[in-house]
Amino acid sequence: MTATEVRPVAGTTSTAQSRMLAGFRIVMSFLFVLHGCMGLFGAFGGVDGQGGMVSFPTWPDFWGSAIPFGTGILVLLGLFTRPAAVLASGAMAYAYFTVHVPMGGLWPLANGGELAAMFSWIFLLIAVFGPGSLALDAVLKRPKRS
Repeated sequence: MTATEVRPVAGTTSTAQSRMLAGFRIVMSFLFVLHGCMGLFGAFGGVDGQGGMVSFPTWPDFWGSAIPFGTGILVLLGLFTRPAAVLASGAMAYAYFTVHVPMGGLWPLANGGELAAMFSWIFLLIAVFGPGSLALDAVLKRPKRS
């Protein structure tokens, strides 16, 4: 049996991939913004399930909500996407290892760190692959018309 090389139709795959990546970026960063809203504004039950907010400017509580909120908005808009995604990924990795691991070991299901682990990997993926289509980064990179 011989291997048959399957080639995508020119132009369609890269466009579809770019749009899918943009959709992934927009949905994931929207969820990340909501994650930040819990601590900053007490939304969706807040950090304690009772509408509680974190105190300003406590470390790491306040910054653990401000960073997801701010970087989530930037990534959602596709503005400074890669640096914002690196910061978001690092913040979630930091949260995982300094907050969740001490509470229950490395296993995410035991320490309650599933979201921190997932967000860390999600934003690392976005940092590596870029924002996809529908990003303000593309507008900033356009040459100015004379």
